[in-house]
Amino acid sequence: MTHYLIKNGKVVNEGVTTVADVLIENGFITKVAPFIEVANDVTVINAEGKYVIPGMIDDQVHFREPGLTHKGDIESESRAAVAGGITSFIEQPNTVPNAVTQEILEEKYQIASVKSYANYSFMMGGTNDNLEELLKTNPRNVAGIKLFLGSSTGNMLVDRQDVLEKIFSSTSMLIAVHAEDEGTIQANLTKYKEEYGDDIPVKYHPIIRSEEACYLSSSKAIELAKKTGARLHVFHVSTAKETELFRNDIPLKDKKITAEVCVHHLWFTDKDYDTKGNFIKWNPAVKTEADRDGLWKALLDDRIDVIATDHAPHTLEEKSKGYTSAPSGGPLVQHALVSLFEASKQGKISIEKIVEKTAHNPAILFQVEKRGYVKEGYHADIVIIDADSTWEVSKENVLYKCGWSPFEGQQFSSKITHTFVNGFLAYDNDQVNEQHQGQRLLFVR
Repeated sequence: MTHYLIKNGKVVNEGVTTVADVLIENGFITKVAPFIEVANDVTVINAEGKYVIPGMIDDQVHFREPGLTHKGDIESESRAAVAGGITSFIEQPNTVPNAVTQEILEEKYQIASVKSYANYSFMMGGTNDNLEELLKTNPRNVAGIKLFLGSSTGNMLVDRQDVLEKIFSSTSMLIAVHAEDEGTIQANLTKYKEEYGDDIPVKYHPIIRSEEACYLSSSKAIELAKKTGARLHVFHVSTAKETELFRNDIPLKDKKITAEVCVHHLWFTDKDYDTKGNFIKWNPAVKTEADRDGLWKALLDDRIDVIATDHAPHTLEEKSKGYTSAPSGGPLVQHALVSLFEASKQGKISIEKIVEKTAHNPAILFQVEKRGYVKEGYHADIVIIDADSTWEVSKENVLYKCGWSPFEGQQFSSKITHTFVNGFLAYDNDQVNEQHQGQRLLFVR
C-alpha cells in the first residue's frame, strides 16, 4: 500500500484548526505534527491553504441494492459518495427484499464487500412481526435497528404500539426511526385528493406531510424511549417544533435520545417547490423558512447531533410523474459537504462545527471504531478540500446513477480535491480510483 504525507494542510480536529502534516502508513494515520520529515517511499501531497478533515460518516443513505438498482446501487452511489468526501455510510433496510432477516442483511454486506468504494454498515429493519430476528443482530458489526413509523417500501411500517413497546424494551442496540404519523398524513392526502385528484401541486407536500405529523410521531417515539430506557436516534428532523424535544445539557456520549438533520432541510425551503418541484420532494417534507432557521439553531446549540444526507435516488422518469405517483427522495452524497462549506461561507456554521456534526459526532453516536477523527492510530479516512475553488453542478459532472441532482445549476465555491478511504486515495482531483477499498464498519459495543 502506498504511504502518503499530506503537507501543510489546515487540519480540523476536535474544534481546533492547525497547520500540520499528516502521515498515512498501511491504511492508518501514524503521525500528525507541525513538521514531518519526508521519506523516500512516501508520496507527498501539498495541501497548503486547503482543509484536511476526517471523512464524513453519513448515517442515513438508501443505495437501492438489492432490488431497486435501476435507481442506484452500492457501487455507483458509494463512488459518488467518495467524490463528495463521504468515507463511510450507513444504509437503510427498505431495499427489495427488505433487510428484515439476518440472512438478507448479510447478503447486503457481501455485496458491499466487493463493490463499495466507501466504508459501510447496514441497518437491520424492524417490522410488526420480526422481533426474534431483530434480537439476533450483532451490535459489534451492525450499526443499529431501523423502524419506519411512517410509510415505507414493502412491509416495513411498524404501526402496532404493542410491537413498538416490545422492540424498545428488548434491545440495547440503537433504534433509529423515521417519525411521521401515517394517520395524519393519510387524512391530509385525502383532503387534497378530493380537491385536485392525482394532480396535487407539490407545494402542498409539506402541508400533507405536516409539522403535526412529524411532531406527533417524534414525540411518541421519545416518550416510549424514556419509558423503556431504549437508545433512540430520530432521523431527519424537519421542523423547528420537533427540536424542542431534544436536550443539549449533557455530552453526546451520555445521551440516550439523539437527533439528525439532513442537508436538504438545511438548504431548501417550501419557496423552492415553485422551481424545483418533485426534485425536492422528500419524506419528511422540506418545510418553511422558519423551520429551516429553527433546524440551524438547534444544530448549532447541540440539540441536533449529526448532519446526514438521506441520499435516496430515483430516476428522472419517476420524478417527472404527477405528485401522487412521483416517489420521494433525491441524491445528495456527492454534494453534501460542499453545500455545508457554502453555508460556512454564508456565516451559518464554522468549519470546525461541520467536522463535529459530520464526522466526530456520528462516530460517537454509533460508537464507530477508530474513525471520524484526524488522530494517530485511526483509520486514514481523510478529505482535502480547497475552499477557494468555484465550480457549478451540472448533469455532466453528476456521478449518481440516476443522472441528476437537486443542486444542478448551483455554484459552489469549495471543491473536494482528495478523499482517502483506509489510507487508499479513492478520489484525486475529479478522478475516482476504480478500486473498491471500503471496509465493514465495526462498533465499540
